[in-house]
Amino acid sequence: MRALYPGSFDPLTLGHLDLIERGISLFGEMVIAVLRNPSKIPTFSHEQRVEQIIKATSYIPNVQVISFEGLAINCAKATNADVLLRGLRALSDFEYELQIAHTNRSIDNNLETVFLATAVHHSFLSSSVVKEVARFGGSISHMVPEIVAKDLYTLFNVVEISQ
Repeated sequence: MRALYPGSFDPLTLGHLDLIERGISLFGEMVIAVLRNPSKIPTFSHEQRVEQIIKATSYIPNVQVISFEGLAINCAKATNADVLLRGLRALSDFEYELQIAHTNRSIDNNLETVFLATAVHHSFLSSSVVKEVARFGGSISHMVPEIVAKDLYTLFNVVEISQ
């Protein structure tokens, strides 16, 4: 089976990476689709985010990283994905993700959305939290892959403060 894991990944966190690893063990193949959203101004360019994910997942077999615009359901069709993979951290995620899953199902009744609960030790992670900690030099090595941490510290022109 092939899963499509769509998102903005701005930036990729260890929570995302955990879902990718677990998703591969469940589905065998995964397409990570990095959203190019013209209505948002991302921290990293689209190309940087794709490159970060390629480097961070290089050790995982059967992972492909692509970019997309528009509806994730159209991307799933274009990549022959069998399921959409989405992560859940909290109840608020569930409400939003369930609405999107129902919307997708109304468009294509054959495509399932599979939710995986984030590992407890990653449940506090969000891209905005990671960026805020990095902006002030806090340690983010337990939050993001090394390549992302380096890029964030460079972007914010800060040196990591030791724990």
